[in-house]
Amino acid sequence: MKISKPARGWLLRLVIAFSFTQGAVSMARPAVSYRALALGADARAIGVIAGIYALLPLFAAVPLGRRTDHGRCAPLLPVGVALIATGCAFSGTAGSLPAMAAWSGVMGLGHLSFVIGAQSIVARQSAPEDQDRNFGHFTIGASLGQLIGPIAAGLVVSEHDGAMGRTSAAALFVSAALAAFSVTSLWRIERRPDGTAAGPAKGAPARKVSVRSILTTRGVASGMFISLAVLSATDILTAYLPVVGEQRGISPAVVGVLLSLRAAATVACRLAMTPMIRLMGRTVLMAVSCLGAALLCAGIALPVPAWALGVLLAGLGFCLGVGQPLSMTTVVQAAPEAARSTALALRLTGNRLGQVAAPASAGVLAGLAGTAAPFVMLGGLLLISAAIAVRPLRGRPAADPAGDRPVPEEPRAKGRTEESSPASRSTGRPPR
Repeated sequence: MKISKPARGWLLRLVIAFSFTQGAVSMARPAVSYRALALGADARAIGVIAGIYALLPLFAAVPLGRRTDHGRCAPLLPVGVALIATGCAFSGTAGSLPAMAAWSGVMGLGHLSFVIGAQSIVARQSAPEDQDRNFGHFTIGASLGQLIGPIAAGLVVSEHDGAMGRTSAAALFVSAALAAFSVTSLWRIERRPDGTAAGPAKGAPARKVSVRSILTTRGVASGMFISLAVLSATDILTAYLPVVGEQRGISPAVVGVLLSLRAAATVACRLAMTPMIRLMGRTVLMAVSCLGAALLCAGIALPVPAWALGVLLAGLGFCLGVGQPLSMTTVVQAAPEAARSTALALRLTGNRLGQVAAPASAGVLAGLAGTAAPFVMLGGLLLISAAIAVRPLRGRPAADPAGDRPVPEEPRAKGRTEESSPASRSTGRPPR
């Protein structure tokens, strides 16, 4: 299917909108933790609240992906913004831990809606050879939001004179306003192949590829697991670093700077991703980054001073910057064309499953063995991801010396058509 280029600047506008929505969520997540602490929560309760954030999206991802495969993607963006803003605002007024958990779930549902729509737009409007680059640029929006959000939360939240409850509520209200502002960039994002507003093709058969067929397609499951591990590490860092800071005497402002330092390193990684792929290949890059992240994540469990924690978080942020965009490309190129949004939604379902299970497990571990234990758990999860990422290097075909091909050339699911670009056919390597 030939896709003409959409209006100039669509990716930039999408990145700007994603920066604001991710910034709102990244500001709200630590603010939710601080407000829950002010309401009397312990480390276990923080883990449950962080898990509820992902619970509603866990059930909504696949239906939203199915809808997007046979319709427009853009309507999901303002819906997601509205839900994020609502969740942030009502979290600021909640007076109990169950209410905090419920509105955290609304926030998570909004974030899922926005991300499914946005990722589907990038997949639909990017040529195969541009997907690594465009997904990398798209995820820069997330990193910019993660850079600004924690700093803003740290500046607003104060623990002096019992003000944490009031100031964390103020941070949540600011997060709601930040999310609402993102709608100013959501114009002319999605285009039809003929250059007009996007929508489903009239008369086109609505082929439905089963979830089982998508999951059994080579490359999809491994991409999902790596994405799950990387996002779980980012999520638990955001939720538990305030708790670590409280125990080690690190102020909220410094915790915000540390989280933003991690995000800044992720931005640097994604800006350098294209030359790194050319140098190492996609498979080696994913394996090395997961291994490095595993070692650095386990190092956070050590009782190191704040400056050493900053060094660890900077290295960890750089390593974690690889997994998300490359797993998106892997899943999109492996999935049948008629089910790419569903495949991306399944990937997000795996992410949300990790966001439910990992914080809950981290909460149990933190209650039993202290707040350092969740970071050891994350190190083990990322070590498994490194082993999964390196599997394509074993027994790879001679025609694929870099080991970067996500799937074999023959059709990978019922109804899949050949989509190789001229560049990939001439070199035997996937487009980059």
